[in-house]
Amino acid sequence: MEQQVYHIPALLDESIDGLAIKPDGAYVDVTFGGGGHSRAILSQLGPGGRLLGMDQDMDAWANRLADDRFTFVHGNFAYLKNFLRYYGLRHVDGILADLGVSFHHFDDVERGFTFRADAPLDMRMNQGSSFTAGDLVNTYTEEQLADVLYLYGELRQSRRLAAAIAKARPVTSTGALVDAVRPLLKPSQQKKELSMVFQALRIEVNGELEVLRRLLEQSVELLNPGGRLAVITYHSLEDRLVKNFMRSGNIEGKMEKDFYGRLTTPLRAVGKVIAPADDEVERNPRSRSAKLRVAEKV
Repeated sequence: MEQQVYHIPALLDESIDGLAIKPDGAYVDVTFGGGGHSRAILSQLGPGGRLLGMDQDMDAWANRLADDRFTFVHGNFAYLKNFLRYYGLRHVDGILADLGVSFHHFDDVERGFTFRADAPLDMRMNQGSSFTAGDLVNTYTEEQLADVLYLYGELRQSRRLAAAIAKARPVTSTGALVDAVRPLLKPSQQKKELSMVFQALRIEVNGELEVLRRLLEQSVELLNPGGRLAVITYHSLEDRLVKNFMRSGNIEGKMEKDFYGRLTTPLRAVGKVIAPADDEVERNPRSRSAKLRVAEKV
């Protein structure tokens, strides 16, 4: 039987170039996954270099790299500072985050990330967590559920969708969720809107935007001067946070000035936002919505 690909890294060359890797530097790939980005980083490190590959999904452990310069860290990157200290690092020269859901999560249908197969409503990135998408759809009030669908799925008819889900309770599988909302979806927009429903639930289950905020705020303290932060995003919500933070040093995008009226920001954007070339999208359709932003510690 042909082995499934765990994940094809998006914008691989561009993100590695963005890190401007120093052979003797220390780096962390906070979304290790299948190890594609980490392998590329290691290929540019010398004997004195160091790389931590971090992932909250223990399935990624099987992809760890047999290299003395590499350390696999099982954990959530919201706690990056603590993990770095545990492994003897106060500062690093580069942080890479590929925020996309991996092929592995979509292909392992029992994880409940896709509407293309009937499976338990799970959606946990960290299977050690107790809160699932099933808990969400069956315990949130209708108003809370509508807020999740509106804020994280950007669905205009979030209240109607929430009402339909509440009426169908208990909703215990991805198929039951699809059946509950399908009558409200236009056939021509069905796949897109189902993707938005599943995205919204996944973001809430995993606290993705709060975790991203914590990563960005820690990055300023953890990067050496001249160190690089490279982040690949896949939807407008996370991209807006990254754009604002790299521009202003805060997720609100509020520009602050010093006593003399000069703009102050801990990061400097490096180049322009990068999207995948047509040939990459052809090879890897899931990279279509990817955007890479890179910033340097001032």
